Amino acid sequence: MRWATWQWGGRHHVGTISADGREATPHAVVDASYGVLPLIQAMVRGEPLPQPSGTRLPVEVITLRAPLPRPLRSLFCVGRNYHAHAAELAGSVFRQTMPAEDPWPIVFGKLGECVVGPHDAVKMPLPSASIQIDYESELAVVIGQGGRDIPRSRAMDHVFGYTNVNDVTARDVQMRHQQWDLGKSFDTFCPMGPWIVTADELDGRATRVRGWVNGALRQDGLTKDMIHDIPTLIETCSRGITLYPGDVIATGTPAGVGMGLKPPQWLKAGDVVRIEIDGIGVIENRFE
Repeated sequence: MRWATWQWGGRHHVGTISADGREATPHAVVDASYGVLPLIQAMVRGEPLPQPSGTRLPVEVITLRAPLPRPLRSLFCVGRNYHAHAAELAGSVFRQTMPAEDPWPIVFGKLGECVVGPHDAVKMPLPSASIQIDYESELAVVIGQGGRDIPRSRAMDHVFGYTNVNDVTARDVQMRHQQWDLGKSFDTFCPMGPWIVTADELDGRATRVRGWVNGALRQDGLTKDMIHDIPTLIETCSRGITLYPGDVIATGTPAGVGMGLKPPQWLKAGDVVRIEIDGIGVIENRFE
C-alpha cells in the first residue's frame, strides 16, 4: 500500500494512494496532523486499519505533505554509503579525514523539524550562514515494529516501508563544525515523500535512486550497491538504542552530488531538484 498525508478542503488527511498514483482515498484517522505516524503505531499494536472515509480524489487536486510531517524524533542518516559516492568524496575535502570506504556505517542525526513536503520550497539560508548548498537523493526506511539490538538476520521484519528524502546539506557548515548535524538540519532541508510504500510492495534492497538538477540527471544508483545494506543499518542503529515505530533511517546517497563535481556545483535560488525512486515515486522541490 501507499500511505500518504495531504491537505484538501482546509483540512489535513491521511489515506491511501492508488497503485497507479492517480487517486487518493482518505481514511478515518483521528489526528492527521502527525501524518502516517499514528497509523504505524496503531498497526504495530495490532489494531485494525482505519476504514476509508470521505471523497476519493485525483492526486492533482490535493496538496501532498510529507508522509511524516512531524517525525517522532531526529532522523537517523547514513553518510558515504554507496561505493561510487565514497570514491567521489575521497577526492574532495573529505580525503584527509576519512578512508575511501568505512568499515562501519557513518550515522548522524538530522532534526525532524526540517522535514517538508514532496513539492514544498526549500529555503536558501542567508549567505552569512552558508553558500555551499548541496542535494542528496536518498531512500529512507520507515521502521514498523520497534526494538533494540535487532540482529541483521531479522532486521527486515522491522521495516514498515520506504519513502524518498532529499538530505539537503550546507557543506561549508558541515566541514566547519566537523560534526554534521548543523549543516544537515537547516529549516526545510529534508523534503520527504510523496508517500510511504509498504514493505510488502517494495524491497528497498533492490531499487534505483535517481536525482536531477534543473532537468539534468546528476545521480543514478542502485541500492544493491550500498556499502552497508539495509539490514546492517538497522542492526547498527538499534545497537544499544531502541528504535520506535515511525523512526526514519535515510540510507545514504549515490554518486553525483554537487560537492563531487569538478569544480563543485552548489545549488542557487531558482534551482529545482527532482528525486525519483523506482517503486515509490517522485519528489521535486524548488530552492528559493
